[in-house]
Amino acid sequence: MAKAKDKDKGDGRKLVAQNKKARHDYLIIDTYECGLVLTGTEVKSLRQGRASLVDGFVQIDGGEAWLHNVHVPEYAQGTWTNHSARRKRKLLLHRAEIDKLESKSQETGHTIVPLVMYFKDGRAKVEIALAKGKKEYDKRQTLREKQDTRETNRAISAARRRQRA
Repeated sequence: MAKAKDKDKGDGRKLVAQNKKARHDYLIIDTYECGLVLTGTEVKSLRQGRASLVDGFVQIDGGEAWLHNVHVPEYAQGTWTNHSARRKRKLLLHRAEIDKLESKSQETGHTIVPLVMYFKDGRAKVEIALAKGKKEYDKRQTLREKQDTRETNRAISAARRRQRA
């Protein structure tokens, strides 16, 4: 019975926002899934698929992880209880994960960036990554590798099509 329910739902993930620029600008070392502490109007705004992770970053303050600069626009039908769009939001992580992130992020060149914001089984989640900034030549190298992989895949598929014909 559970299998049929899972099949209908997929994996239970509804994508809200993605930070593609982070994967381009940073070398991703480790990723973590964490919950968010949100207000009611923030949840409603996220359910409409409205958010931006582009300038976001995570900071560890007093043993707690905080998500800064993530833009969640105000809810249109909200009243005086509406939230501010760029407020800092608390992340829900285990103590060991916070300690590990704090020690790693203190190393030179390391930072913590949000990659994806989504709903998983009705709960708002953020995938954050411990990342190291790429140099300009690293970015060019990554683009070159992607292009080479794409070209080889095209050549292989073209050869297979010719073989079948």
